[in-house]
Amino acid sequence: MDKMMDNPWFLRITALVLAFLMFFSVKAEDENNNSAATNTMTEIIEDVPLEVYYDDTSLLVSGVPATVDVHITGPNSMVQATRQIKDFTVFVDLRNLQLGEHRVRVQTENISEQLGVRIDPTFLNVMIEERVTQEFKIDPELNERLLAEGYVLKSITADPDTVTVSGPKSVIDSISFVKATVTEEPGLNSSVTKEARVRVLANDLTKLDNVTIEPEVVEVEAIIEEYSREVPISLIQTGTAREGITVDFIATDVETVKIFGPRSVVDAITEYEVEVDVSGVALTDTSIEVDLEAPSGTSSVEPANIIVEADISVEETSAVPD
Repeated sequence: MDKMMDNPWFLRITALVLAFLMFFSVKAEDENNNSAATNTMTEIIEDVPLEVYYDDTSLLVSGVPATVDVHITGPNSMVQATRQIKDFTVFVDLRNLQLGEHRVRVQTENISEQLGVRIDPTFLNVMIEERVTQEFKIDPELNERLLAEGYVLKSITADPDTVTVSGPKSVIDSISFVKATVTEEPGLNSSVTKEARVRVLANDLTKLDNVTIEPEVVEVEAIIEEYSREVPISLIQTGTAREGITVDFIATDVETVKIFGPRSVVDAITEYEVEVDVSGVALTDTSIEVDLEAPSGTSSVEPANIIVEADISVEETSAVPD
């Protein structure tokens, strides 16, 4: 045996055999690894609903997305089955956290331990706040640029005129306006009653979300009329009274009239002159009915007529007809 060990050819052959054994051993291991790698895959399950565990009766949570993406890695068959069945849950548990801001990890349950799992996003910055409910008065509105030329918005009301808003305390405290806006086609020349959705806005008119509004829709009535303005009446006496009658002065109980028409024309009128013909005044009838006409460039005047009373004196030496 010692002679064989001392023989260089024996040693060479032995080394060669050992080299062959090591080569085939490494090759078999590589093939096993390649086979295992071939049976492993990664799949992304998108838009998986995210459950949030907290006291939703008195608290509100912000910063939590509705869905997340789940990356799973593992044996081909197991990954495919998990993707098809989706019998797992993705959640964040906030039940033991205090009010305020927290950084929490998204967790999973009912996923096989043989699978590698990564959630996107993995961590969330959430805000836990007290739920607050408060009543607000509605400010109904209509864009006056929708009105036809010569028409104005006289009044606008909402029914009901208040809403109840529930949400995080920080959001409720930032509410500056509660609006219900009527939308219509341009050229409005008559009153409208229409449903409008209620919006809550911050001081910079940014719409505030994450709130519940009750009711969400209200009925808005907008009273639209032709532009008008009241101006004082000025009586001008015309004509000649009957023989023996002198009209000392004329007067009416109506002090102003309302004139309708384009704003530029109506606003330029400072008084409404009424010509009163006294030629029909008699001893037994001193009332004069005068029809009123719309001034040039306007559409109408209210009232349409007035009664003017004449204060008269009679010459005693004259025979005055009744």
